[in-house]
Amino acid sequence: MKTDRIDDTATLTTVAVPTAMGAFQAVLSPAGVRELRFPGQAAPAAGAAADPRADALAEELDAYLGRRLRRFALPLDIRGTPFQLSVWRALRDIPYGEVRSYGQLAAAIGRPAAVRAVGAANGANPVPIVVPCHRVIGADGRLVGFGGGIEWKLRLLAIEDPARWGLLGQLA
Repeated sequence: MKTDRIDDTATLTTVAVPTAMGAFQAVLSPAGVRELRFPGQAAPAAGAAADPRADALAEELDAYLGRRLRRFALPLDIRGTPFQLSVWRALRDIPYGEVRSYGQLAAAIGRPAAVRAVGAANGANPVPIVVPCHRVIGADGRLVGFGGGIEWKLRLLAIEDPARWGLLGQLA
């Protein structure tokens, strides 16, 4: 575990979050989860000090990955522009097992012409899975862009809707 002082009011802690699908890495602030990275996306967190928040996040991630959790309860402390925050709130409103297009997401936040900006905000989501950006697909139904890679996107969609995405998810 590594702790960095970023300013006078917040201490960030980077922790490994072990799951059945690999060790994620999380950045935690005193207020909640600030970032989540997929296995292999960042250097492993140094140190072995235990953090109960990391344990709670690991439990929720494992429950989600094992199809036993549909919505995360841990507090988040994500930072972004007002536009990004509105997109990330809308992402959390997409029901488990469903997908939306970027255009549908833009319409949902009242900015139907901002499809590209919605795509950029979706790509900047600092806590994928918890804020389910994997539920956004192209208008034609294609799987497009995902920070964790298309294989992870397929895997996550297959967890939520095995009837629709299961075979594709198994190929990933």
